[in-house]
Amino acid sequence: MKARLLRIEGRVQGVGYRDWMVKQANRLGLQGWVRNRPDGSVQALVAGEEGAVLTLLSACRRGPMLARVDLIDESLAEPPGDPGFHRLPTG
Repeated sequence: MKARLLRIEGRVQGVGYRDWMVKQANRLGLQGWVRNRPDGSVQALVAGEEGAVLTLLSACRRGPMLARVDLIDESLAEPPGDPGFHRLPTG
């Protein structure tokens, strides 16, 4: 299982990005979470099969229709302990 911690910058809050990402991740069978950050970015922990993780990363570069993604910073991470992919409160 591969896991990545993402920080997504641009117009990614107030445009349905988190809900969109939860749907995409669950469709791909991924684990993890997504949340808004106080600085206006979105942070996500994504874990699963390498192909599914890469598919989601590619989709995240486009995002939902109203989003504008300027930058995605990614780093390796430990997989989450909980199953499923969830939306967390701002943190």
